[in-house]
Amino acid sequence: MKTSIARKVLMALSGFFLLIFLLQHLIINALSLGDGTSFNEASEFMGNNPIIQFIMQPILAFAVVFHLIMGIYLDLKNKKARVIRYQVSKPGTNSSWMSRNMIITGIMVLLFLGLHFYDFWFEELNYKYIQGGPDIATRYYPELLEKFESPVRTGLYVLAFIFLSLHLMHGFQSAFQSVGFRHRKYTPAIKKIGDVYAVLVPLGFIVIAVVHYVSHL
Repeated sequence: MKTSIARKVLMALSGFFLLIFLLQHLIINALSLGDGTSFNEASEFMGNNPIIQFIMQPILAFAVVFHLIMGIYLDLKNKKARVIRYQVSKPGTNSSWMSRNMIITGIMVLLFLGLHFYDFWFEELNYKYIQGGPDIATRYYPELLEKFESPVRTGLYVLAFIFLSLHLMHGFQSAFQSVGFRHRKYTPAIKKIGDVYAVLVPLGFIVIAVVHYVSHL
């Protein structure tokens, strides 16, 4: 029992870490809607700061993998432990679609992260450590614009953030409950904040991608 609670708490803590990362990532990406100067400066700092590169990035990678694996494990364990079955199953009235399909939305988000890492992180590692390219601080903005020239790639980004929104609709509130923060007075407010976060943050990423794609037309 204690082990199960510990797993849920660790799952929630990794979720909180990823929520903070998403917001920080959105703020930096939003800088690209300007002339690119601020985006280049922020990207250059993130790409060359040793604390971020060699401490925070490995922690982020671990948090993503841990969150997905633990989420799948807990979901499968919960289904297996549900011994008593209703004679007439009405999942739509007992739980939301998001809560019943967290694995599906989580896997879709993970597939997007794979594409995102391929587009930016792996390319950055290849540029700096394999090719040994020069440290050009103004290169980040043009590289970002290039990624959104393709309608297919832009469409995949939009679709991925829609799935992320669905995932967050349940995951935000669930994380607070897992760490024991459940109160008749505050839980409804947390749910509303979670819904706002789940809509506005993915929507922000979508708007940025669409704006850059339209700029190429």
